[in-house]
Amino acid sequence: MYRIIHRPLRSLFVLTLLFLVSACDNGPPWATKSITGLMPNLSFTMTDANRDTTVQAKDFRGHIVLLYFGYTHCPDVCPLTLHRLQTVLSKLGAEAKQVRVLFVTADPKRDTVKVLKSYTEYFGPQFIGLRSDEAALRKLTKAYRVTYGYGKPNAQGDYEVSHSSAVYVFDRKGDARLIVRPTDSIEAITSDLQRLIAESK
Repeated sequence: MYRIIHRPLRSLFVLTLLFLVSACDNGPPWATKSITGLMPNLSFTMTDANRDTTVQAKDFRGHIVLLYFGYTHCPDVCPLTLHRLQTVLSKLGAEAKQVRVLFVTADPKRDTVKVLKSYTEYFGPQFIGLRSDEAALRKLTKAYRVTYGYGKPNAQGDYEVSHSSAVYVFDRKGDARLIVRPTDSIEAITSDLQRLIAESK
């Protein structure tokens, strides 16, 4: 009797079941973009410019981590992005203490420890500047499919750095969960962070 069940129908049933189970596990759609299971967990060894010490990704376990690649000489995108995140943290209130914003410089040549410390501290205590050598930077950016490049220096030696504008969000265990895009609203980012904070308690 059971042998007359067509394999395509059986496969469709299994796929439907998996979809329903997945939907139950994931809950309602995220306001930003979910990358759960699509990116590796957070892993790095870099210099924490704010404390001038070597840190690893595991040192931030227990916090919701926002990872952003930029540089302090950036004229617009970087300060605007960090300001948006600053606004989000203000909306989180006391829960902001459970969040860390890691600003990884894509321009370690100019972004010294002193420069990074001054730059990130302007946005608040949750903002931490990270720097490394070129090899470690390329390893980290490759893991999250981030590209960056350097423009031609002008007569004064200044140059622009092209880089991703996305912010990667990790849960307390260091698992990649979300990507925040420039088009995502303050409200969307805030609600998703509140949801991550709540699920991690």
